[in-house]
Parts: sequence; structure tokens; C-alpha cells
Amino acid sequence: QVQLVESGGGLVQSGGSLRLSCEVSGLTFSTYAVAWFRQTTVKEREFIAAIGWDGRVTDYADSLKGRFTISLDNAKNTVWLQINNLEAEDTARYYCAARKNHLKRYAFEYHYWGQGTQVTVSS
Repeated sequence: QVQLVESGGGLVQSGGSLRLSCEVSGLTFSTYAVAWFRQTTVKEREFIAAIGWDGRVTDYADSLKGRFTISLDNAKNTVWLQINNLEAEDTARYYCAARKNHLKRYAFEYHYWGQGTQVTVSS
């Protein structure tokens, strides 16, 4: 049974930082890629970043690269998303997702999803 559980969201002022966590169970990092997405009520689910099983291969959305950093902790079976210099536009529910093999940028490509964690940025 595959399970992904996000945590770390909250209310943060503009300019602040958050580190989101995705705890993964029921899969092998050596054969899976994990990605972060976000979604609002007015936007479709948006790709943020993805990481390979060894933590060395990453892919970032062009518009977000620089403020967002994805990393993986094999010992804890956890994927992290560091967000710096938060902006009001970053307000969304953040999801982690997993799939077999290669990194992808589209939500429909992913097999497993967590329930998300809400990030709200205030001015």
C-alpha cells in the first residue's frame, strides 16, 4: 500500500519561508520519482518540482526555480520542498505525488497522491 502524507503548511507572511514534508511509504525510492504540485480554486494543478529516487536528478518549473528547492532524505523516506521569499501568489494547497520511473511535469502522469497541505501567505 502506497501512502504519501504532506505536512508543514501554514500561515506565513510575505517574504517568509516554509519547508514542506512528504512522508512516503509503500514504495521504493530506487524505482520512483516524487514531485510537488500546488492547486488553488482558480488555477489547475501546477507543477513545481520533481526529484529522482537518488536525489540527484531534479526538474523545476521555470517560473519557480530559485525560490523552490526539492530534496530527498532516503533514510527517512521523505521528500522536502523548501520555499523561500514567499509571495501572496504562492497561496495554494500543496501536494506531493509519486510515479514509477522517469520524472514528469504533468499531474496525470503520477500514480499516487497525498491529501495536501495548505500554504497561505499574507501581506
